[in-house]
Amino acid sequence: MKITLDIPEELVTQLQPFENQISEILALGLMKLNARSESEFEGATEVLEFFSKLPSPEEVIAFRASEKLQNRIHELLDINRTNGLTADEQKEWQQYEYLEHLVRIAKAKAHAKLKGIS
Repeated sequence: MKITLDIPEELVTQLQPFENQISEILALGLMKLNARSESEFEGATEVLEFFSKLPSPEEVIAFRASEKLQNRIHELLDINRTNGLTADEQKEWQQYEYLEHLVRIAKAKAHAKLKGIS
């Protein structure tokens, strides 16, 4: 199949060295795009990576979401206030709420551990 695309000149320049690999580039790009939309949500990665390091109770209590994640949450809040969330955005928001719930539980347990309460 032959497809003709109108793409920005800057992208043309970046693609020229890979002219014979355009099909592979498109396939990989589509896989990444599909994985991103099908993944649970990107915010979980940083939280899971943090907890996979088996942090101390003090580190758990001090844990804060990255600036990128905080910005996305604020963005969703703004969208909800102005236009309302789409179904996908609502799902994403619910996932962030659940993630926050899990982090709060971990922080509560860390506080209890520091106070000697099991």
